[in-house]
Amino acid sequence: MAEFMNVGKIVNTHGIRGEVRIMPLTDFPEVRFAKNAELFFFTPDNHPVMVNVESARLHKNMYILRLKEYGNINEVEKFKGGMAKVLKENLAELEENEYYFHQIVGCAVITDEGETLGTISEILTPGANDVWVVKTPAGKEILLPVIDDVVLDVDVDQQQVKVHLMEGLL
Repeated sequence: MAEFMNVGKIVNTHGIRGEVRIMPLTDFPEVRFAKNAELFFFTPDNHPVMVNVESARLHKNMYILRLKEYGNINEVEKFKGGMAKVLKENLAELEENEYYFHQIVGCAVITDEGETLGTISEILTPGANDVWVVKTPAGKEILLPVIDDVVLDVDVDQQQVKVHLMEGLL
């Protein structure tokens, strides 16, 4: 079965000409919502429909998409509250040392001294750098800043991250 990755939440319709308002959930909105881009819109009851982007514009941190297949608000109403997704095999190629959130969450975290800290449970994006939330076996949470001084090595295939604990992190 095809696997999909979320690229946006369909928040609402926009105007009467069948446009939709999407909150982007991707690092590559300019690729995902480009003219002629192929997306799968999932209705809130999880029914997928393939759509093609006619045009997109950024408006107040949201993307307003016009779709080739739809020209009327009544036709896109069913997508409200649903998700915009792409096929997993269509994920953008990443540069070296770049990762998708789904590749990082669940990775084991080991210090450069060989101590196992726990597993990455979520990723926070507060500002200058991401923060990985590591859940310890005891259930505590450790917040690791994703900076070169801390994150030494990421092995997505082995599901393992090696880190250096700077003073004051724990």
